[in-house]
Amino acid sequence: MSIFAGTVAASMLVAALLKPVYQAQGRILFKNSSFKIIGDNLSPNNTEGGSAVDLKPLVSNQNPLATQVEIISSPLLLNGTIEKLHLKNERGERLQATDLKTNLAVKIVAGTDLLQIDYKDREPNQTASVVNALMNLYVANDILTNRNEAEIIGRFMSEQLPQTQLNMNAAEIALRKFKQQNNIIDLGEEAKIAVSTIGNLESGIVTARSQLADIKAQNQELHQKIKLNTQDAMIFSTVSQSPAIQGILTQLQELDRQIAIESSRFSESNPIIMSLEEKKIKLNELLAGQISSVTGIQAALPPGALRVGELKQNLIKELLQSEVQRTGATKKLASLEKALADYKKRVWVMPQLLQTQRQLEKQLEVSQSTYKTLLKKIQEIQLAKTNSTSNARIINSAIVPEDADPVTRNIIASLGLLMGALFSTGTVAYLARKERSNRAPQDVSKLFRSKLLGDIPRQAADGSFVAHPESSKVEFAVRDLRKSLASDRSQIIQFNLRFVNSAKIIKIITITSTIASGEKSKKAANLAAAIAGLGQKVLLIDADLRTPYQHQFWKLPLAKGLSEILVGNSNFRQVAWTVMDNLDILTAGAGTLQPLFSVESHQMQSLIHEISHLYDFAIVDMPPLLISTNAIDMERMNDNILTIDLQDDLTPVAV
Repeated sequence: MSIFAGTVAASMLVAALLKPVYQAQGRILFKNSSFKIIGDNLSPNNTEGGSAVDLKPLVSNQNPLATQVEIISSPLLLNGTIEKLHLKNERGERLQATDLKTNLAVKIVAGTDLLQIDYKDREPNQTASVVNALMNLYVANDILTNRNEAEIIGRFMSEQLPQTQLNMNAAEIALRKFKQQNNIIDLGEEAKIAVSTIGNLESGIVTARSQLADIKAQNQELHQKIKLNTQDAMIFSTVSQSPAIQGILTQLQELDRQIAIESSRFSESNPIIMSLEEKKIKLNELLAGQISSVTGIQAALPPGALRVGELKQNLIKELLQSEVQRTGATKKLASLEKALADYKKRVWVMPQLLQTQRQLEKQLEVSQSTYKTLLKKIQEIQLAKTNSTSNARIINSAIVPEDADPVTRNIIASLGLLMGALFSTGTVAYLARKERSNRAPQDVSKLFRSKLLGDIPRQAADGSFVAHPESSKVEFAVRDLRKSLASDRSQIIQFNLRFVNSAKIIKIITITSTIASGEKSKKAANLAAAIAGLGQKVLLIDADLRTPYQHQFWKLPLAKGLSEILVGNSNFRQVAWTVMDNLDILTAGAGTLQPLFSVESHQMQSLIHEISHLYDFAIVDMPPLLISTNAIDMERMNDNILTIDLQDDLTPVAV
């Protein structure tokens, strides 16, 4: 107690002798610049989706105000403040920037775009002067920086503007030439019309083919009736329609009648007959010449062949009309098929034309957008060159503090209390450890009035002994270091359990300790593993519901366990885990059962009765004795239960 009181008194004395320290405070509000350029690309300003009151970081997870904190704390502004105020140290020398920064604190006001600047000094007037000078220098430097940036960006944009205009004009010319070369007005509308036209053409082709087939059938039927080909039919039609030829035919017909009459009266050598024959020959020659001039055929046709009846003439006329219809239908079908092929060819190339057109239009749109943006930015920069405002605005100027800052004295007093507590606690621990050191096993047995089962020394991961409990790294000596001393001592303890009381059969072993410690649970796990290693069937139960540990030690889930059994939500066989040969684990569970449960409950007694018939031993990890007396109550409840108290987490003692 005297150590604690002396340390606290000394700290209070030091705090009282300290000179008072004063603190001044100022605040700056930030807003975004009206223009910004990064590399060759323009970043959006407040009219293009940006915010006029928020700074924009280049990195997504960066707070832009953090950059301003570093700028304010930079040597440039600190040295400028020192020169402006002619600041000197206690020796009368010029104050260094590092010394000024030691008493300076720049921090972000949470949830705002504000920076708070604090400065501490033994002179109250100087604290306010430093804060105000630093803020004014920052604002002036920001204005100068914005003007210089505007000048540089303005020159850059002026150089880029002509090239951007040339790119825009080239994009316009390329799009226009593409449309002219491919006869494009509106590809979208043309595609719709083409689809409709193709449908109409296909329908027209089907109709034309049907009509041509009908005409061909009619033409063939007429050919069969008149038994003439088309050329002869045309000749007969032409001859029948010529008055001169018909007159000659009439004369020939009359002449044949006369020759027939005269031949009945005279012989063939008669001058009259001969005169008529000569006249007939001349008329035939005249007929052949007339036919040749009308039809263009040199061959002479017999007059009988030219004499057709009215019915045949009508049939010939129908045949010629049918030939005209067939020729027209054939040409129409060919024209429709050619038009259909042309439209299909156009439709086939339309997707490629449309893709190229969209690319050209996109290039034109980008060029136009870039050109407009450059023009707009150049106008903004012209205004920025003459702008005398900053991105930061002083909203709270520092005022001269009237009262000293009590934080330093409070810190010294708090440190005195803390150091006093540490010194006194350390002294007590040292004396207690010295008083317990070098204690023989017989002394331990006499001290606790209990039978000593054995001791387990602490051991490091390499198997060597350690002097202090805190340096132990090995948790499972029986499994991880089977040839170690700690493993051998665990085997000795389980062997000594057989001779604790020969008058009764021990089935349940409860493990507890005086104080809460994870070593208790580790020793319980090692003891259970040691007994299971000898072929005994063992169940390890974590009954320390306040601070359960076995699920961590064995790496098991804490979903269901003892808590659920005690409230009747589960039975033992559903929640037990097998972790190694002859060893099962029942964890504490995740239920909302009160940690200080009663071991005399019906559910607990039923569980003890059940496991007594299923296992050779049951190791129960109980709460510490200072928290609960469940371990002692359980031993009194049943003669087959033995409680082991781990004294100092080093020596198990049978109680």
